[in-house]
Amino acid sequence: MNRQNILIIGSGGREHALGWKLKQSPKVEKIYFAPGTAGTAQVGENTNINPLDFDSLIKFAKENSIDLTIAGPDDILAAGIVNIFKKQRLKIFGPTKEAAQIESSKAFAKDLMKKNNIPTAAYQTFTDPEKAKDYARKHKAPIVIKASGLALGKGVVVAKTINEAINAINDAMVKKVFGDAGSEIVIEEYLEGKEVSIHAFSDGRTISLFPTARDHKPIYDGHKGPNTGGMGTIAPLSEISKKEINEIKEKIVIPAIQGMKKMGIPFTGCLYPGLMLTKDGPKVIEFNSRFGDPEMESYMRLLKTDIFEILNACVEERLSEIDIKWSSKFACCIVLASAGYPASSQKGIPIHGLDKFVDDPEIVVFHFATKKNEDNIVTNGGRVLGVTATGKTLDEALNKAYSAIGKNGIHFKGMQYRSDIGKL
Repeated sequence: MNRQNILIIGSGGREHALGWKLKQSPKVEKIYFAPGTAGTAQVGENTNINPLDFDSLIKFAKENSIDLTIAGPDDILAAGIVNIFKKQRLKIFGPTKEAAQIESSKAFAKDLMKKNNIPTAAYQTFTDPEKAKDYARKHKAPIVIKASGLALGKGVVVAKTINEAINAINDAMVKKVFGDAGSEIVIEEYLEGKEVSIHAFSDGRTISLFPTARDHKPIYDGHKGPNTGGMGTIAPLSEISKKEINEIKEKIVIPAIQGMKKMGIPFTGCLYPGLMLTKDGPKVIEFNSRFGDPEMESYMRLLKTDIFEILNACVEERLSEIDIKWSSKFACCIVLASAGYPASSQKGIPIHGLDKFVDDPEIVVFHFATKKNEDNIVTNGGRVLGVTATGKTLDEALNKAYSAIGKNGIHFKGMQYRSDIGKL
């Protein structure tokens, strides 16, 4: 096989982590990012193409002899980028628009789970705000209100009182704070337990599970404050047994993949169910149709198999031929966010200390939202950096990552991060 040219669409830590890992493949020639960050420029070439400008992406892929495109963000999958690339006979990793509904429509995902006996929270879907409010009033708090569509990871409210639930319904359906994503909502029972992120490569028939991981969504220590896109991850979770992992595979992941195949919309790409380990066993909180962010930053530190081989095999429907190996170490990712996040973000703030870890094999820093400003790398959004480390124990990995953050390491004005990743 000739060395391959890769196009990665997106500009988060996930895309940087993918590019970092792909750069290690002897089968990869050149990596392009659309649009990328200051970090991705260190492993490939950034372009100025908007991820939703599909015409420009197709033109770029053809003109630059792109052999494989990887679609990162959920919104471009929901908009049908895979369908459009396939029509142009361009190879692309990710689910079709129809298959991506497992994330882009929570109502679709709930129906899929119901039809295939996949354990999940009891729920009801609504398009009428008054009926939704009546339903909420008949139930006890806490209760979960979810915008059915994509809302940048922020369309979920765990209402601790019925009054909070009514306000959340008004925000989503009346005030349209999530735009069209909140035109339909799902109201769910509140699940108690520990959260776990499961990822699986899929070629539509065969699946291969990643190690278990845990994201930390709330902004503040102690799981306090509003939910974010994710403030840090650990992997794997030593408290989850092989038996539990097998139960998740047999009762959740395989039925979802088989159920979609039966519907005539096979799922190719990365299926990522977020689960709650309840006293009644694992239950699905939601499905995602792409790699998690910040989960991928930890995962790419642990993956031993050439990721190009895996992605290519998924697209070519021959995943069963690949024996995927993972390190026996632990990995973590600590997210550094800008002041005001998740409500707002400060841009253009100089970041200090990155140069200390450029050649450090222990600490790898992935960029979520950065840009180059003359000689400085500056903040360019809410979640700015993901500091990753590995270790023989989880504590060793966490200690390494945290030691790289602060005045003697990476810092910027207004920086906020959680100090309890992996501790709860």
